[in-house]
Amino acid sequence: MKSYRKELWFQTDRRRQIINITPQAKVCLAESGVREGLMLVNAMHITASVFINDDEPGLHQDFETWLEKLAPEKPYDQYRHNGYEDNADAHLKRTIMGREVVIAITDGKLDFGPWEQVFYGEFDGMRKKRVLVKIIGE
Repeated sequence: MKSYRKELWFQTDRRRQIINITPQAKVCLAESGVREGLMLVNAMHITASVFINDDEPGLHQDFETWLEKLAPEKPYDQYRHNGYEDNADAHLKRTIMGREVVIAITDGKLDFGPWEQVFYGEFDGMRKKRVLVKIIGE
């Protein structure tokens, strides 16, 4: 069995951003040499997310609107966590959107359904953060 590990680094230019990381995941798969197996992609920070969905800008704006209704950034004093930091909303948004995805690898390709893509969701950005890609298989 083969095992592969790589860290992907991101630094967004705004607090919240959704980035399609499917191309990077495909590069990792090619580098791994795995033809049959599993790929884990997970955010290594508690205010960021990895999820699978459609790469459609309207949907991404819907996520932003929906998440902001569920866990609004401001006023900062509405959260007990906020004191030293002002990112309680980012922790909640990450919990809603999820930490990681596992993708089947079949015949050397990511085994996606129609329209599925992998995304990095940043909810407290403007600093370097990483995503772990771990692949196991044959």
